[in-house]
Amino acid sequence: MNDDLPEISEEEAALHARVKLLRQEHADLDASIDALSQAAVPDQLMIARLKRKKLALKDEIVKIEDVILPDIIA
Repeated sequence: MNDDLPEISEEEAALHARVKLLRQEHADLDASIDALSQAAVPDQLMIARLKRKKLALKDEIVKIEDVILPDIIA
């Protein structure tokens, strides 16, 4: 057994999986926003909605990462 790798709980593994899924969704939204921005007549309302959703995803990612690795004040 490798002692260098810490064991993670099932809950922490689920959180890591959730963060990975959210990051993929965040990247997909970024690609969608870029594609919409390149249109001859960009749909500004749709772009704004996607940007808000992207920001909400980023906030959720940060919250989950704080649970996984909390700030420890030394």
